[in-house]
Amino acid sequence: MELKRVVVTGIGAITPIGNSSAEMWKNAVNGLSGAGEITHFDVSLFKTRFACEVKNFDPLNYFEKAEARKLDRYAQYGIAAAKEAFENSGINLEKIDRDNVGVIFAAGIGGIQTFEQEVGNYFINAEQGPKFNPFFIPKMISDIAAGQISIMYGFRGPNYATSSACASSTNALIDAYNYIRLGKAAMIFAGGAEAAITPSGVGGFNAMKALSTRNDDPTHASRPFSASRDGFVMGEGAGCIILEELEHALARGAKILAEVVGGGLSADAYHLTASHPEGLGAKLVMERALKDAAMKPEDIDYINVHGTSTPVGDISEAKAIKEVFGEHAYKLNISGTKSMTGHLLGAAGAVEAIMAIFAVDNDIVPPTINHADGDNDPDIDYNLNFTFNKAQKRTVRAALSNTFGFGGHNASIIVKKFEL
Repeated sequence: MELKRVVVTGIGAITPIGNSSAEMWKNAVNGLSGAGEITHFDVSLFKTRFACEVKNFDPLNYFEKAEARKLDRYAQYGIAAAKEAFENSGINLEKIDRDNVGVIFAAGIGGIQTFEQEVGNYFINAEQGPKFNPFFIPKMISDIAAGQISIMYGFRGPNYATSSACASSTNALIDAYNYIRLGKAAMIFAGGAEAAITPSGVGGFNAMKALSTRNDDPTHASRPFSASRDGFVMGEGAGCIILEELEHALARGAKILAEVVGGGLSADAYHLTASHPEGLGAKLVMERALKDAAMKPEDIDYINVHGTSTPVGDISEAKAIKEVFGEHAYKLNISGTKSMTGHLLGAAGAVEAIMAIFAVDNDIVPPTINHADGDNDPDIDYNLNFTFNKAQKRTVRAALSNTFGFGGHNASIIVKKFEL
């Protein structure tokens, strides 16, 4: 069976550094931090009092008031990102077969804000008996963004959510890629959304000692590959990428931004939350992505790393890159854009894949910000080019994006410049 080629024909993003993909990219290239004091709730008693929040997001710019009230914040972000992707894709709904268009949209956690509100209201008023909003369940469940996007456009192809913690939306992209290249769909809206900057989200990650507590300097708190890193900075938002079968895209005259050429999956099989210290799962997933793409390590110019700014994870990923890429590792550009966006959990993979697509399309590598001279970890090889603090112009023929999740879930995807 001859596999179909899969291309990118639309992108959309809602992030802490921009409420569109173009704004996000501009700010990423300029090294803007999205971190600041949390405004969603009172954080005065929390160990961590900052995060990378989405800013100036008004649901009424995207939804009617009654519709917005039926959607958790995570779903609002996801649908808004899908709307942008649709608008810049040139799709004419009257000229495509909507039976052959799908939506695979991820969430690592889903509607946690809705869950908190409804359960909190129940216990406050428990003596009155159970009283829940009739939209409680459909607002909370992690598949509802996928369902809502499908309903909005009438897409009747494959439709579901993926959930593999921080790898969730890369899983969604790889699933979409496989459906299309196997001829089971012509086009899929794929990505993910998350909005877990809530009391239980921040409190839960604090209890695990996973979050940075650099409350006196939040904009510099996310510092991947620096010795003084002390945990990740929580982010929120969404990314949506339209993947399309090449001939279908050409037939409708679509603008093609990049080609998806490979994806890999693996498990650490090691620990609930920590990555394997030697990066065994990370090594395996990158090797599998390269094999799937029929590419050599030397074909990759840029890696958007998982790079969460956690003590163990950054070391293991750097080790894995050296193992997989050998001497070519020193010719790569590597960057951790979580230094700017924070960690968008289930949405991270889609947003970082968009960064990789922009890097390929524009021949610019966004930076890893917040590294200070001398802030070097003895377990990290600084002969690797981490693109510290300043974007770098270079030819980016192909880029690989890594995402690794709690539970040991690893996913990598490769995009390259499109050529007929």
